[in-house]
Formats: sequence, structure tokens, C-alpha cells
Amino acid sequence: MTDQKAAIAASSSAPIAARRPATRTHHGDAFDDPYEWLRAKDDPEVTALLTAENAYTEERTAHLAGLRERIFGEIKDRTQETDLSVPTRRGGWWYYGRTVEGKQYGIQCRAPLAGPDDWTPPELAPDVEVPGEQVLLDANVEADGHEFFSLGSFEVSDDGALMLYGVDVAGDERYTLRVRDLHGGTDLPDVIPDTFAGASFSPDGRFVVYTTVDDAWRPDTVWLHELGTPVDADAQLFHEPDERFWVGAGFTRSEKYLVIGVGSSITSEEWLLDAADLRGQPRVVWPRVEGVEYDSDHAVVDGEDVLYILHNEGAVDFELVRVAASDPSGAREVVVPHEPGRRLLGLSTFRDWAVLGYRREGLARLGMFDYATAAVRELAFDEPLYAAGTAGNPEWAPPVVRLGYASFVTPGTVYDYDVASGQMLLRKRQPVLGGYDPADYDQDRVWATAADGTRVPVSLVWKRSFGRPGDAPRPVHLYGYGSYEHSIEPGFSVARLSELDRGVVFAVAHVRGGGEMGRQWYEDGKLLRKRNTFTDFVDCARHLVAAGITTPDRMVAEGGSAGGLLMGAVANLAPELFAGVLADVPFVDALTTILDPSLPLTVIEWDEWGDPLHDADVYAYMKSYTPYENVRAGVAYPRILAVTSLNDTRVLYVEPAKWVARLREVGADALLKCEMVAGHGGVSGRYNAWRERAFELAWLFDVLGVADA
Repeated sequence: MTDQKAAIAASSSAPIAARRPATRTHHGDAFDDPYEWLRAKDDPEVTALLTAENAYTEERTAHLAGLRERIFGEIKDRTQETDLSVPTRRGGWWYYGRTVEGKQYGIQCRAPLAGPDDWTPPELAPDVEVPGEQVLLDANVEADGHEFFSLGSFEVSDDGALMLYGVDVAGDERYTLRVRDLHGGTDLPDVIPDTFAGASFSPDGRFVVYTTVDDAWRPDTVWLHELGTPVDADAQLFHEPDERFWVGAGFTRSEKYLVIGVGSSITSEEWLLDAADLRGQPRVVWPRVEGVEYDSDHAVVDGEDVLYILHNEGAVDFELVRVAASDPSGAREVVVPHEPGRRLLGLSTFRDWAVLGYRREGLARLGMFDYATAAVRELAFDEPLYAAGTAGNPEWAPPVVRLGYASFVTPGTVYDYDVASGQMLLRKRQPVLGGYDPADYDQDRVWATAADGTRVPVSLVWKRSFGRPGDAPRPVHLYGYGSYEHSIEPGFSVARLSELDRGVVFAVAHVRGGGEMGRQWYEDGKLLRKRNTFTDFVDCARHLVAAGITTPDRMVAEGGSAGGLLMGAVANLAPELFAGVLADVPFVDALTTILDPSLPLTVIEWDEWGDPLHDADVYAYMKSYTPYENVRAGVAYPRILAVTSLNDTRVLYVEPAKWVARLREVGADALLKCEMVAGHGGVSGRYNAWRERAFELAWLFDVLGVADA
């Protein structure tokens, strides 16, 4: 008997979910689903089972308690707990956030500018009093008495007099909006419940624009609330009846227009409202065309209001055009043409110039865009792998643009790029305590060959003192996602240092379905080509073994949400390749979810996965890979840890609960950990989040055999 099997045998019995007859029949196929009853969230038997699962998981991992505390201590000791963000200028103030040692949540603050020409953020010291500082919102005070706390909206009016904030205390992403008078420090009577994230003040501060959701958690309606008036008198600015589309709204940086965005996974549409006349009728930019995506931003060129529109009509990797704001459907001037392999991501417009974001060769790029010449000047960064983007730029006419930068080895860094001089001004680098030296670590990208010949990038980061990957087999933590054209960037993580310092190689498989290699990379990993996502990940794992970087008994796979679907699929496809699988809020009962249009987000998701409810081919294809349906008897599964949250509205807790019950049927060593007051992002509060990650890493180290390092 192996040590692991002996441990299981010595523990108390795992919770066994009752099997209750239920059959799901579609397209002539009847599927026995004995654990579907676990969907009844308010059923005391469901609560009892989840509580028992948590107790069992705690019992099975009790021997890791000391290791968990050490990892938590390592994360805490490397973090400057009392710290400040780099101030961002808006109006007559510098806005910034504070964290204080011992407190879970951030504190939002501001300090007055030295004068109208003050564009250099003050160098604030965490332990030094800031002249004129005003605390706007202390989330620790607001969170008092709640197990969960999240801000979904936070904004200050242009005149600096009012603060808008939205709070969720359950984790279900329903936010209650309030408005605070910053002079008196009291909340106004205006209270708006059950809103979506991302509400905004109008430029004049008279109105709040917010969004609400339908019963399926789809943001579908944009509202206008005039301060001081009853909420039930709010005006409906826009409603989208088509269940495939979501809605959002926000003001252009120029504050000329309110833009109402409507989108599915493959189609988008925008409507404009003059910010000076929010009770007017919105006008469409381009009428929606199935399969055409676009987004616009406002600029003033030679005294004329124009819109720069990024779109994919006849341009798979998108092109940028300019149109008259008064007649968006009129003549289009192509300013950045389509170039295969250069995926245009977005244009951020300012008064005098714009910043173009794009991807090329698997990395995010930034370029300064000249209105007069349409020239793009790419910003250069020294490292071969990095992540960079604009961040914190609310002003319309700044002399600098704020950038965020990081890599696997370089902590998060804030720059101000001086557009006139071309200087990159370092404002702050995330402090990492305990003598961290980036030179002690290294990063690289290797390429795995998929079964169909496609080359798939794999990013690696490791500690140099253990040797280069491939010198000898090492424990490997392989991460993947591969959906929604979401790219996994080479970013920095303090918690990851606890892995690297134990000799673990952290790897990211940039599989198809993500966006790392352009739009076609995404198209080749969705709908009826979704299996490419899973087989790419398996081929990346096989490459790491063939290259001598690791062995199957020293490799753990991790993914979350849609990446959790990836984890469940590869556990079925190639269980022999992994010692363990860590699945965070995993989308493992995907077919059941996508078959039920009453569930949150289902109809919207049909553009990503297909519509198995009405299409027999899609049904058969999804059933061939979805994890829950494909758990197999007689298979030696790797150790599995599934982590979920009871109030998750994106991937319901029932999916991993059913999956774990089915895995137990076939003898798999599967654990379930369910946060009882949390949502899709897990627990709230930084210390709680560190403890949660320490729990996961301790389990991972135990599987990899480095627990006692």
C-alpha cells in the first residue's frame, strides 16, 4: 500500500453524496445524473454535505497545518504590509490607496495638488503623515461585521465633493450603491440596491449611471439616477432584450459622451449619448452585425470630434479606423491597417495623443499613436517576457501616461512615460522584503509541438540555484486557462516565491482558446475546436517530460474557472501525466450548465462553447470532453483538490461538488473545499487570501514531495 493510500485508509470515511435518480435527456441521449440534487443550495442536506466535505478536507490536510503556517508567514514576511500606491492625479487632487499592517482591506485617500502644473506624484512614505490627507473610504470600517466585503464601484465626482461606492457583502456580485458627501462625511439618502459593478458619476456630478442584471445575472439595463430623487423614478437609458448580449456604460476620457456598450462573445454594438444631455436619445455608432466586434473612443483632431474604432470586420486581428463622431457610419479612414499576427487590443485616447495596445509574438505591446501621422512608436522593454499596460490615467490632457509593468521575476512596477521627452520615469516598484534579488531567478519560453503540428508556447520561471530546467528533472507546477481569448501574462507573484525557493519550476501552457498568439489562436480553441485547448495542455506536459524538465510523478496542474474545465478534461484525458490537479472554482459540469438557459450566463456562453440545447452536434461534442460526464472507472486519477465558493454566481458550487462525488465513486482521491461566504474570486481580505493560497500551495507541495523543504 502506498503512503497516500495508507493515509486515506487511516482517515475517517470521506463524505458520500446520496445517489438520487435523475435523468437528463437531450437529442435522444439520456444521461443519468444522480448528483443533480446538490444544486438545491438552500437544502439542509446540501449544506450538511458541504460542511462535511470541508471537515474531511481539513482532516486529510491536517498534517500540513505547520507547512501552511510557514507559507503564510513567507508571504506575509515578503510583503510590505503598510504601504501606499502611487498617487494618480484627477482634478485638484492626488488619489491613492493605503494598506496598514494587520488590516485586511485597503484605505482610499487623497491629498491636494501643489498647484495646477503639479504633474509629479508626491513620493509618499508609508509611515509619514501626508499633508492635507483625507481618508475617503476605509474598507476595514465598512467591512466590520461582515465575513465578506468587496467594492464593485468607487468614484469621486469631478468637483471632488461626492464619492460613489458599491458594496457586496455576500460574494454574489450584487452591489448596493451609496453616495457620500466628502465635506460632511455622511451618506446621502440615495441608496440603490442590486446593481452591477462599474457605476459612474456624470461629469457635472448631478447623476449616477449604473447597470442592473436580469434573473440570469446578465447585465441588461442601464439606468440614470438623479441625486436627491427617488430610485424608483430613475430613467432607463437602455435595455437589451437579447439574452446573448451583456450591457455596460461609461464616459469617455474626454467626458464628451456616455458610451453604452452591448456585446456577446462574437458581436458588439455601441450607442452614444451626449454627456451634456443624458436624458436624450442614444444613437448607434455601428449597428450590430453578427460576428463583428468593435469599440470606439473619442478624440478631437483638427478641431473635429472623431471616433477611433477598432474592429474585426474583414480583419481577424483587427484594424483601426477613424470616422466623424457626427456620422460614425459614414466614410472610414483606415489609420492602422490589419496585420496578421499583430492583434490590436485597444486605443486609449487623450487630448494630444493616444496609446495603442496590441499583441505580437505572444507578448502585450504598447505604442504611442500620433493623431496627425497615424504613426505608432512602440515602447521598448528589456526583458524577453513581461506584461505591460496603461493604468490610472483619468486626465484628458496629461504630459505623461501612467504604465504598469511586471515580469515573472520583476515585481510590479509603475512608470510615467513622458511623451515629449520619451523618458520612462520610475515611480515605484513593488517592495519585496527579505532580500529578494531578481538576479536569483530566471525566465524563458519554450515551445511544445501539438499533435496537429502547432507550436504552443510554454513560459517557465525558476530559481537559478537549482539549475536550469532540463539539467535534471524538477518538480513542476503547470498552469493553464485557454478560453475567452484571455491571455495569461508573465506577471510577478510574491506567493510564487515560496514555490521557486523550494526548487519548483512554475510553468504556463499558453494553449489555444486563449489570446496569447492572436485572434486565430482563440478561434482554434473554442466551439467545435475546443478539444485543442485540452490536447495542447497535455502536449505541453508531455514536452516538459520529454525535455527532462520533470516527470509525471513530479508535476501538478492548476487552472481556475474555465481553466478548471481544462483541469477536469486533462485529468480524464491523461491522468498518468500528473501527480495532482488543483482546480479553482472549476467549470466541470459545463454541459449541464450550458443546457439550461435559466442559469446565470448560459445563453451568453453559447457563443463560446456552442448551443447544445438546440444543436445535436454541439451536444455530442461537448459531452465528449466535459469532465463530469467523462469520469471513468478503472482509471488511476491523480490527487485532486477542488476549491469553490457557495455564493459564486459565475461557476456554481454544485459543479465541483458533483464532480468530486463522481470521482469518489471510481476511487479517486478527491478533496473539496467550499468557502461558505464568498464568490467567484474566493475569500475577501488580503490575509484571508494569503491563507487560502497557503492552503493550496501546501497541498501542492505535499503532492510534489517538497512539503518538508
